[in-house]
Amino acid sequence: MYRKILMRMRMRMMNATRKVVVGWAKEYKRYLSTTTTNQILLSPPLVSVDLPEIWGSTSTLYHHHPSQSPVSLEYYLEFYKRTLYVLQMTCKSFLVQHLDEEKILNLVSLEKDVDGFHPINMGNLSMRGREPLFVPCTPKGCLELLLRSGVEIVGKKAVVIGRSNIVGLPIALLLQRHHATVTIVHACTKNPERITCEADIVVTAAGVPSLIRSSWLKPGAVVIDVGTCPVEDPSAEYGYRLVGDVCYEEALSIASAVTPVPGGVGPMTIAMLLCNTLDSAKRLYGFT
Repeated sequence: MYRKILMRMRMRMMNATRKVVVGWAKEYKRYLSTTTTNQILLSPPLVSVDLPEIWGSTSTLYHHHPSQSPVSLEYYLEFYKRTLYVLQMTCKSFLVQHLDEEKILNLVSLEKDVDGFHPINMGNLSMRGREPLFVPCTPKGCLELLLRSGVEIVGKKAVVIGRSNIVGLPIALLLQRHHATVTIVHACTKNPERITCEADIVVTAAGVPSLIRSSWLKPGAVVIDVGTCPVEDPSAEYGYRLVGDVCYEEALSIASAVTPVPGGVGPMTIAMLLCNTLDSAKRLYGFT
């Protein structure tokens, strides 16, 4: 039964995607013929936010450039249109989540690692003064949400719940690169609620439905919920619905901002995947 449901869902998605791709491809050809210069606002290179490790009150801190606007629909559409056009002209890249990562990553070309999971990319992300070719999509999307929403990161306390190679580890590294004081909470952490309730920024990717209650959150905290968990719901079309790690209704009453599930981090992950794919093709073919 579930297999039939999944097959129907897959067919619907494929048909919808095919129509969208054809429409965007036609639209983008018209777009190219009428537009001479196009710029997309992006976060600064990671190396540019590296600072000397000097402890004291006189250190010069990096501040997010005020000209970078909040995420908008145009931001997604621009990446979709550009990436679809480039893919038509060039080649495909490997999305390796949910496969045997160790075997796949050893075979993936570094220049096509649009997931950002290659050990060299992860290593460069963890080292000051280095820049990875690609930043993992979901952590990159989380950071874009923070930056483009005007959330101050420098000097803030951040707690990352979960330490996976896909989300927890890289988002912790990214937040450190932007000068947050980062604590990682995992399954073996003692008193996780006490630690989390001191955080200005909470990024959770534990995969446990409604793990984070209002008592876990500091008033005014910013909460990024990466968790995606199916729970039974007879009233839903397929008998289940998706929820996050955060008890959303409770979080709304205490947090200054919280991402919903679904519809929060998910679209940003897709946008960042397209961004990475576009960057890969541009490097390969010398596009500017």
